[in-house]
Amino acid sequence: MSDFVRSDDIRSAFSAAMSTMYRAEVPAYSNLLDIVNGVNEVVLSSSRAADLRINPDEDLQRISDERHGAIRVGTADELSMICRIFAVMGMFPVSYYDLSTAGIPVHATAFRPIGHDALAHNPFRVFTSLLRLELIEDDALRAIAENTLSKRNIFTDRAVALTKQAEEAGGLNDADTADFIKEVLETFRWAEDAIVTADVYQTLHDAHRLIADVVGFQGPHINHLTPRTLDIDAAQQGMIDYGLSTKAIVEGPPKRACPILLRQTSFKALEEKVRFVGAQNAGNHTARFGEIEERGVALTPKGRALYDRLLAETRAKILPNPDGSNSMDYIAELNKTFAAFPDDWRDLHDDGLAYFRYNAVGGTSGDLADMLDRGTVEISPIIYEDFLPVSAAGIFQSNLGDETSKAQMTQSSRMQFVAALGAEPADEFSMYQAIQDQSLQHALGQAV
Repeated sequence: MSDFVRSDDIRSAFSAAMSTMYRAEVPAYSNLLDIVNGVNEVVLSSSRAADLRINPDEDLQRISDERHGAIRVGTADELSMICRIFAVMGMFPVSYYDLSTAGIPVHATAFRPIGHDALAHNPFRVFTSLLRLELIEDDALRAIAENTLSKRNIFTDRAVALTKQAEEAGGLNDADTADFIKEVLETFRWAEDAIVTADVYQTLHDAHRLIADVVGFQGPHINHLTPRTLDIDAAQQGMIDYGLSTKAIVEGPPKRACPILLRQTSFKALEEKVRFVGAQNAGNHTARFGEIEERGVALTPKGRALYDRLLAETRAKILPNPDGSNSMDYIAELNKTFAAFPDDWRDLHDDGLAYFRYNAVGGTSGDLADMLDRGTVEISPIIYEDFLPVSAAGIFQSNLGDETSKAQMTQSSRMQFVAALGAEPADEFSMYQAIQDQSLQHALGQAV
């Protein structure tokens, strides 16, 4: 019998430690958790819980613990090492996101658990962005950024050694796991000491605030943690009532009876004191915030194409202003356009727009449609575990203080990202399809 700690348990412990650290660093995050927990309790005790088709075997137990984080790294070597560290926790790259199309000079992946049991145990995921230095137009500034990043080391020697040990031995024991979590946390911890002068920081900041956030500091401090809510509109109002400064709109699809994909909002980033190299007086930096997400059903390629088309149609007519001045008009247009997207679980299933799990509760003679009509097979939505580029860009922009949406910067550079990562990110659609296929096979096999 192995004495190694399961990767799922390492991930759970790390997620809890990260949350504790972030609550200490950003006290408003504790308030955010209280708001979300209160909203979730109300939903779960109401009739709406049944309407959401929450799978009691998998989803109820994970809701209160569910969270994702986000970090930004500066070099290919940093991304490669992060990939190795997360693998020890059973987190692997899924999907490629090019945020440069929305004016953000990064591309990204999500490190997350990928198996059914792993997700049910703890679904913690980290949206990890890599700065695209080639998008810095000023040659001299790009050289400064490259030189600054080349001199920093964002990992402790012990974290690297324990990662290598886990790779070679196949795991870590209890003592080494505790040490591993402690050491890796240091990579994500906030440090108020910048590694550039105030003048360099300002020049980086003027090029893009995100560039200053990545290049100006010793490590990729966690820039937000995100609990999952079952009613993001109620949570948004809860933040406003508490006095938190929130985003003007909820990113993603509109409010629906049958939630799809991902909706996100946040309280705006804090202005924090920092010490620049050679400066006697403290400066300011804005990057870290608190986010809330509401996850709905994962969409098939057909469903995602419809979602993307409707969102593009909406945004071609109106873009939400950062100050919220046209938020009601944007929401009205979003609701109007998305009326074309079916909002019934059975319609979503029958139209091939979303992925579902199946559960046999009676005889399974006849075809699937007949069984669903008779109620001998029931469906529940497969929760979307990934991210939406436009929503991520909207969250980034609102918390970096961008006053306008920037135009597309360049074409995708997926090959460059994959080379830096050292692995091909998994395809999310294939994963959801496999879950649905296995569920159907199991349901038909367990027929009574």
